Amino acid sequence: MEKKEEEAILLRIFIGESDRYEGKPLYKYLVEMFKKEGLAGATVLRGIYGYGKTSRIHTTSILRLSTDLPIVIEVVDKKERIDKIKPRLMEIIGEGIVTEEKVKIILYKGNKMKIESESSDM
Repeated sequence: MEKKEEEAILLRIFIGESDRYEGKPLYKYLVEMFKKEGLAGATVLRGIYGYGKTSRIHTTSILRLSTDLPIVIEVVDKKERIDKIKPRLMEIIGEGIVTEEKVKIILYKGNKMKIESESSDM
C-alpha cells in the first residue's frame, strides 16, 4: 500500500450551539471561513452531553432539552496555514476554548486520510 506522511496541526474549537457571529451560527461561519482560506479539512461535532465554564449541564435528554449543546469544530492543516488563521479566530470567538496539537497525517492511495495524535509540548 502506498502512503505519504506529513506533519500538521489539529485545532479543536469548543463553543456552544447557540453562539453566533454576524447573524450566522458560529460553527457554520467558521467552517465557511476555513474553506474560503483553503484549509485541508474541517468537521463539526455536536455533543450530546457536556458542560463548560458555567458548569451548567447541556444534554439532548428528552426530559431536559437544551438549546445550547456543546459543539466541537476540528480543523487540520499545515502549521503555517493554521498559524495564519489563529489571529482571526481570536477576533471571532467570543467565548470558547481552542486547543492545538501536532498530528501526523497519513495519506493512503486514493486520498483516504488517517490522522494520528502525537504527544506534544505546545
